Amino acid sequence: MKKFDNVTILDHPLISHKIAILRSVETRTKDFRELVEEITMLLTYEAFKDLPTHEVDVVTPLVKCKQKMIPENSVAVIPVLRAGLGMVPGVHTLFPTAKVGHIGMYRDEQTLEPQEYYCKLPEGVEKMRAIVLDPMLATGGSAAAAIDLLKSKGCKDIRQMSIIAAPEGVERLATAHPDVKIFVAVLDEKLNENGYILPGLGDAGDRLFGTK
Repeated sequence: MKKFDNVTILDHPLISHKIAILRSVETRTKDFRELVEEITMLLTYEAFKDLPTHEVDVVTPLVKCKQKMIPENSVAVIPVLRAGLGMVPGVHTLFPTAKVGHIGMYRDEQTLEPQEYYCKLPEGVEKMRAIVLDPMLATGGSAAAAIDLLKSKGCKDIRQMSIIAAPEGVERLATAHPDVKIFVAVLDEKLNENGYILPGLGDAGDRLFGTK
């Protein structure tokens, strides 16, 4: 895969360790869900590094000082339903005041292209940093369509966070939206003939919610 300036692949022993457990067929729903949250926390730390801040006065037990804080109503996380929901608690653990919107996409089994069926975004999202959450970046179609939708609503500061990505999906998204920074925990080998990531981890939504 060619190198893209807007793509960050996290390379960290803690992530590698957690991904190994996440992939295993023996990992139960509860543990799978907790691992998704933990990996999302690590992604969030990286994706939030350049968030705008402002100075506030803080009174410590000893003295008053200046301290940088993230302004309220400046961040919205947008999970792509349904698997993206599993990443929201990981963001909220580090930044509990982040607003939450929802975009519903399903993949047409014949064309593998995304179809939108739901969209509910926070008021004023166009003024916030919008962070799209989807644990699996496979073909890149759903992520690209979700970002297209956010741009149509006026969003200009957009990030994408995924846990596992295929090279095909990263290339498609990075090319379609070069202004969007993409954060991925691990880059896998390829897509199979059905558009699933290999080695991957199966269907993230089913494993998060115990539906299979």
